Amino acid sequence: MIKKAIEWFANLYGIWVMGIMILCFFYPQTLEWFGGPWVRGALTLVMLAMGLTLHPSDFRKVFRLPAPIAVGFLAQYSIMPATSWAVSHLLGLPPALAVGLILVGCSPGGTASNVVTYLARANVALSVLLTMVSTIMATVMTPLLVKLLAGQYVPVDGWAMLWSTAQIVLIPVALGVYLNYRFHGFATKVSLVGPAVAVIGIALIAGSMTAQNATLIRENAVVLTVAAFLLHATGFALGYWVVRLLRYSKIDARTISIEVGMQNSGLAMVLAQQHFSAATAAPAAFASILHTVLGSALAMFWRFRKESSSTEKAERE
Repeated sequence: MIKKAIEWFANLYGIWVMGIMILCFFYPQTLEWFGGPWVRGALTLVMLAMGLTLHPSDFRKVFRLPAPIAVGFLAQYSIMPATSWAVSHLLGLPPALAVGLILVGCSPGGTASNVVTYLARANVALSVLLTMVSTIMATVMTPLLVKLLAGQYVPVDGWAMLWSTAQIVLIPVALGVYLNYRFHGFATKVSLVGPAVAVIGIALIAGSMTAQNATLIRENAVVLTVAAFLLHATGFALGYWVVRLLRYSKIDARTISIEVGMQNSGLAMVLAQQHFSAATAAPAAFASILHTVLGSALAMFWRFRKESSSTEKAERE
């Protein structure tokens, strides 16, 4: 009963995030206080919750699926960073917003992608592995790519960002994996509430960023919506068709499409606030809504679409 309630709560992730952003837009005082260590603490809990779902044996599975993992990893850290840079130039975004959008594009896949993959009847195991690999590698890839692509807008301290990413991502995930290995029974019970913790944490971070940037968002709502839509729509589309052109199954293509299109916007928001400015976090707040809406719509399309051939049915099995 409790497990079903938590799943129901997590599946409505987009509604909670959108609701709290609307509330904080009109009443910024609601979460203006939720900044600094509160934001970092919330994302650390989200990453710890993810780590509690992983076991050392999961890392060994990566070597059993090297090809799709490699394709997904390369798609994640090429399509989205390049698209975020291109969209920033295409729309002529101000420096703060451009850096924020590039931060989103250079972030790893989000944990919500695992839920959306499940809803899309795609390869959940592959999705979890892709999220794990891209999250751990974000310690190096995110600072490196942000410095490369956003350095033209503002000075980027790659080493400082690398250390921050390690603190926020790598250490909590590693701790979660250790607890799951050393105290598996306890970790299993605690991880049941992990999805709810993740949803609440990301919603609070998105609400906080909205509250602190209410005026900026009001002035740039249209361009931020367009920018986030172009970024994530391109990620979903290219993530799917690149994999299909490489002759992987439709199921794996769906999985990688979702993983590429859905970013860890919470990490982007925290890094933006910590290394740039609160204004830089605004695109990530919009991205958290757009990728959830687009991903959920895509999942529903794939879930309820009539299968066109027996081959695709076999792929799922």
